[in-house]
Parts: sequence; C-alpha cells; structure tokens
Amino acid sequence: MEDKATHKRRVRYSGTHPKQYHEKYKELQPDKYQDTVEKVMQKGSTPAGMHRSICVDEIMEILQIQPGQIGMDATLGYGGHAKVILKRLMPDGHLHATDVDPIEIKKTEERLRNAGFDSKYLTLHHMNFSNIDLVVKEAGLLDFCMADLGVSSMQIDDPSRGFSYKTEGPLDLRLNPEKGESAAKRLASLTQKELEYLLVENSDEPYAEKISKAVMLHFKQGKKIETTSDLRNLIELSLQFLPEKTRAEDLKKTCQRSFQALRIDVNHEFEVLYEFLEKLPASLKSGGRVAILTFHSGEDRMVKKAFKQGYRSGIYSEISEDAIRPTPQECSQNPRAKSAKLRFAVKA
Repeated sequence: MEDKATHKRRVRYSGTHPKQYHEKYKELQPDKYQDTVEKVMQKGSTPAGMHRSICVDEIMEILQIQPGQIGMDATLGYGGHAKVILKRLMPDGHLHATDVDPIEIKKTEERLRNAGFDSKYLTLHHMNFSNIDLVVKEAGLLDFCMADLGVSSMQIDDPSRGFSYKTEGPLDLRLNPEKGESAAKRLASLTQKELEYLLVENSDEPYAEKISKAVMLHFKQGKKIETTSDLRNLIELSLQFLPEKTRAEDLKKTCQRSFQALRIDVNHEFEVLYEFLEKLPASLKSGGRVAILTFHSGEDRMVKKAFKQGYRSGIYSEISEDAIRPTPQECSQNPRAKSAKLRFAVKA
C-alpha cells in the first residue's frame, strides 16, 4: 500500500502582513483571493505576480478595433491589453501576440485560454517583437498593432529575475533568462569608459563617472558583483559625497537609472525597437493603426522620430502631435504609470 503524500503547511511570515515576494501567496493566486488583490490595488499598489495595464482606454480609442480584424500585441506581458483587444475582435477576429519571456508567456497563455480565447482567436509567438515581419508572413498585413515597452510588474517584483535594486537576487535583468549573458557577466566584461558611456547613453546618469570608477576599483581588488545588493551597495558607497539631506532620494534615483541602463544593454532594447520601427510600416494595411507606450526618454525619442519621418515621407497619414500621458487618476491608482508616454500613427 502506497504512503499518502505528506501535507506541507505553508511557511508562516512574521508580523501581520507578508513582506517577501514568496510569502504573498494570496496575491500570487489572484483568481482564488480576489478580495486581497482588490485591497492591494485600492491602496495604489500592484499585487505580487501581477501587472496593471496602462492607458488601456486611450489605446483602445487610438486603435479603433473592429470585430473581424487581425492585429498584433507586440509585448504580451500579463495579457491585460490583449484581453481587452480580444473581446473587441469577437466573434471572428484574430490577435497575434509576441513575448520574449519564456516564463511569463506560459502563465499568460494559460490565463487567456482559461478565459475562452483558444487558437481560433489567439496565436502566441515566443519571440522578440522585432520579428514582426515573421508574424505578418503568417498572419497577413495587420489592421492594428500595439506595443507596451515597459518591463512588466511581475518581472520587476520577482527577486529571482534580478530586475529590482530593492530586493536581493541574482544580477540578471534578462527578459529571456535562457539566452544571452546576465547583467553580472556583462558588467564584468566592460571597461571603465564603456560602463560610463552605457550609463549616460541608456539612462542619462549624472554620476556615471563616479559609479564606473567604483565598479572598476571593486573588480581590481578581486571582488565580484553577482547580486542586486552587490551593485546597490557599491553605488551607495560611490555616492557618499552627496549631501545627507537629499542623499536617500538621490541614491534611489541613481539605482533606478543604473539598473535600467544595464537592463537596456543586456536585452539590446534600443536595437530591438529600432528594428521593429523599421519593419512596422510594411506590416500594416492601408489605414492600419499603431500605438506605442514608452517609459524611457530614449525610447520615446526613437518612436517620435520614426513617426515624424514616416509622416513627412507619406508613409503615415496621421501621427500624434504630442505624447499622450496617463490621467492623474490612473497615476494615483497605479504609480508605475507616471513615466508612461503614448504615441500613435496611422498608415497612409
């Protein structure tokens, strides 16, 4: 007779509320604990393991999605935008969605399939959105396309992914941890000048020289930078000269910028966006509409420039004159929306 599996009790957390990512078992099971999730969201926070889609109404107004159309969500993520789009495409439209993250695309596919969107309505592609031409080869020209260039909250919040300076984890930062080199390996391969250039170019970091010198000295002393805490502590050490009154806030911003700069480099984000923007016009039908949501000034400049050049050359018949920003109400409910900028274009 086989022994019954031993029941394992959930590990209890100290205090009244869970603080560590793995302890937030209710937030990590939103379908089962909806009340807890709603309470977290009402406080203006994003539940662990979830992502709150930004500018949904504005994007839907831009795309003007109609039943029966064929479109693409270039950055599937948690699937929030995709779910709204799919409802508008019913009963006979189809959405193609790409995502480079092998971990999250499986979770999102399960959620969307369980919501009733089978292969008749939704095709998922585990690939980078720079391969939009490969999607079009299968799907045909697109009626619309959208891209949300922000890193998803579930990636940021999971310490094992190494995206945040706030939590201890491996210094990884890869959107696809199965390919390429981690941020730790990349950092160890750079010269001082290369690191300084990277920090300035990718995040306009004002203390790039100080940080790059501290990193190189650290390596010369035979020490390693392998975790998020290693890098954060080194940045803090290099900026001890800052006035005590503003030091905490300045350190926070510098850590954010430095991690962002490394993430952009590790994932070749500017190169990927450039390739996508180059292929985009040939992927849209006449009258096809595109909406792109950015969270970084460098990305926004690239999108703005591509749309303006396309408009001047007659590729696009209409583009957004200015960036569209989330409403104050949305920013209040979801602070991660504050840096978002939305631009659109319509194929001639």
